[in-house]
Amino acid sequence: MSAFGVELSPDALARLETYYSLLTRWNGRLHLVAPCSPEEFATRHVLESLILLEHLPHGAKIADVGSGGGLPIVPCLIVRADLEATLIESSPKKTVFLREVLTTVGRRATVLARPFEEIDAPEVKFVTSRALDQFLSKLPELIKWAPKGATLLFFGGEKLKEKLSDGDAWLIPKSEKRYLIVTRINADEEGSR
Repeated sequence: MSAFGVELSPDALARLETYYSLLTRWNGRLHLVAPCSPEEFATRHVLESLILLEHLPHGAKIADVGSGGGLPIVPCLIVRADLEATLIESSPKKTVFLREVLTTVGRRATVLARPFEEIDAPEVKFVTSRALDQFLSKLPELIKWAPKGATLLFFGGEKLKEKLSDGDAWLIPKSEKRYLIVTRINADEEGSR
């Protein structure tokens, strides 16, 4: 965990274990994540998601687009109860999973069962996305949709890094080709507000 700069309390670890248990139960029906060992899930999914925390101040308001299995936002909500999140997922079945996992781990968030293109952006300061279908083709629309002044925190590979070349990109620990790319929508840029 030290490579990721994360320390977890016993309570957070217990809630993350509950999340993993629920996700593995639902995964066969909904294909939430690629099959992997518990160790790989902990590293590739949970710890990678938690690198967002260093970019999120206390009480941050976040929209997570393409929430799917809850990554990256559910681990962040588990570890930091002060965060306020709106999870946007186009699959109604996956939103049922998201609501159940949030209730089970004792965290609150708004879950919307619609594609982001069909709703107004919530009033947030941060927008995250990790596994949005057709991410690169939807990127221009997602940037236009995001609130002015919002910080975008996107996970992706080299192609996304090239598209967002004006942002800062950090190679994810224990990865050779996955990045967290952080960029900001300027208040004078075209946006949804």
